[in-house]
Amino acid sequence: MRILLVNWNDRENPHAGGAETHLHEIFGRLARGGHTIDLVASGWPGAAREAQLDGLRVHRAGGRHSFALRARGVVRRLLRANRYDVVVEDINKLPLFLPTLTDRPFCAVVPHLFGTTAFHEASWPIAGVVWAAERPIPWAYRRAWFHAISQSTRDDLVWRGVPRERIEVIYPGVDTVWYAPDAAEPRAREPTFLYVGRLKRYKGVEIALRAVALARQARSDLVLEIAGGGDDRGRLERLARALGLGDVARFLGFVTEAEKRRLLRRAWAVVLASPKEGWGISNMEAAACATPALASDSPGLRESVRQAETGFLVPHGDARALADRMLALAADPGLVTRLGSGARAFAEQFSWERAARATEAHLHRVLAHGG
Repeated sequence: MRILLVNWNDRENPHAGGAETHLHEIFGRLARGGHTIDLVASGWPGAAREAQLDGLRVHRAGGRHSFALRARGVVRRLLRANRYDVVVEDINKLPLFLPTLTDRPFCAVVPHLFGTTAFHEASWPIAGVVWAAERPIPWAYRRAWFHAISQSTRDDLVWRGVPRERIEVIYPGVDTVWYAPDAAEPRAREPTFLYVGRLKRYKGVEIALRAVALARQARSDLVLEIAGGGDDRGRLERLARALGLGDVARFLGFVTEAEKRRLLRRAWAVVLASPKEGWGISNMEAAACATPALASDSPGLRESVRQAETGFLVPHGDARALADRMLALAADPGLVTRLGSGARAFAEQFSWERAARATEAHLHRVLAHGG
């Protein structure tokens, strides 16, 4: 197949996250399998206009705030220059409404849609734009086929008006060779909880900070490590000081993949308290390292965490409930070990190879339908 792929970021972008991991893990494998893929993505200061990444030819246009305007022109140019078999748009920020530009078979990859959660992250005007941009998806993408990364995302699309029969659920994978337990890197001596990801308001790191503050009223040895960068860091650091956490809340900033793996192995549990995720890739990376997860019982996360088997789900926003789960793990290292074993067994059910094969088969079905 010759594929035109569009995503806001490629994996080298400083703002890349889980959606870019998902895209490159799958489509990089398709490229290595013989498919020709052009990726249109945004640029950043100092970025090359074109690059080769994972077998994909990357065409960068605009920047973080101008990509929505610039990308459509690049897509038009590539559509004129090449006869693509299928166009794939990864909708992980604002939809670009690309089905209006082509009659080629079309697939929309959807990690998750923001809906009203946009108002947890952005100002009312910006959140309103995101919310409004998502509303026309069922109509604007009415001839598209959809690749949802979880049943939660599928159900959201159906609720919005996308026909269920046009949606394929393909779960993400996890590299269980790289992310694996290692006896040479045991758990931390003190009960240590870890958040790893972008520091965005909607990610719920504030709830984790409040939970640690509550839990330390009963145990003074709990620690929260926070790995990642983002525009919410300053606010979160101020909150940590206001809660009297001092060096108990350790802001580590950006970490390498090797350091992330080390942190996952030594943590007693990862914490992800967001109101909505597509799936929860960081939960699965932790699971592969035999580390349990404490997560909000919210869409996406309730699929990547199995209650009392790979970790615990708590009501979203309930810092007291999260603190109680932290204390339960801190008091029972055997429970941490049992949950970690269940988490590793769960992670072994998923692979990027499987996800890539399923994506390839789905795209062939899209072609067979003729768009």
